[in-house]
Amino acid sequence: MISIDTIRDAHDRIRPHIHRTAVLTNQTINDRAGAELFFKCENFQKIGAFKARGGLNAVLQVAQNKEGTALTTHSSGNHAQAVAFAARQVGLPAYIVMPRTAPQVKKEAVLGYGAEVIECEPTLDAREAGVREVIQRTGAVLVHPFDDDRVIAGQATAAKELIEDYGQEQPFDVMVAPVGGGGLLSGTALTTHYLSPTTRVVAGEPEGAADAVLSFRSGQVEKAPYIKTIADGLMTTLSERTLSIIRAHVSDILTVSDDEIIAAMRLVWERMKIIIEPSCAVPLAAVLKHPDQFAGQKVGIILTGGNVDLGKLPF
Repeated sequence: MISIDTIRDAHDRIRPHIHRTAVLTNQTINDRAGAELFFKCENFQKIGAFKARGGLNAVLQVAQNKEGTALTTHSSGNHAQAVAFAARQVGLPAYIVMPRTAPQVKKEAVLGYGAEVIECEPTLDAREAGVREVIQRTGAVLVHPFDDDRVIAGQATAAKELIEDYGQEQPFDVMVAPVGGGGLLSGTALTTHYLSPTTRVVAGEPEGAADAVLSFRSGQVEKAPYIKTIADGLMTTLSERTLSIIRAHVSDILTVSDDEIIAAMRLVWERMKIIIEPSCAVPLAAVLKHPDQFAGQKVGIILTGGNVDLGKLPF
């Protein structure tokens, strides 16, 4: 059970190692959305993504509790960087299984933090098989990208900061986050439930990796009908753990096309003058696609990361 005290403890634990990231607004985007949007800029976070929060919260506890002498995970990039970064902070080796199709900028960042990269085929089965081999070979402790209460509690601290900084006097009407494996969405939903119970939580998901919306409706973990999206950070399926939290505390999951993701990403680059990656643009794309659901409301959006391959921009 992840309580508000669990989330507060996670925040206290990771605070010395992270940035309290800026919250930005943009009048042009507000006008286009017909709503008042507050962007929590985790693209300015250590490692360039919110994943630093969950990775640190888990790894700091692994080290403190002396649970193992090495760390491992599987990730297409941002969680890989988070575990590599956190492992360096505590002086433990890290073995990161990454799909061969992961952006080169993310692989190089993981190597830069001193971790070993093991490439695999871009399937969940291949990623999990790679981790099992690492554990057998090295005895490393797995820090799962999302199916882990310590990771979820760490991710929950981004929404905690957003609510504390901009949702106290006038609560947010809606909080929007992207969904892949569901770690950030679960954490965001729990924090919002505890600290701003009148606020709805809505997720954005790529049409080309639309498993969460199916799972949300059916009540069991489903696979996407097909996987083909520019949002490389959102290709994983939910776990039983994240699905149960999402079904309890999330109002809706809205899907968006790659063209809509790219348009939202470009809008942020052009109007806000900040770098975000495709997965990061999914919540804004969902807001722009469904203006009727957000019209005239105060909306918090988690901008999840900015680790984009500048040599392969989609515009």
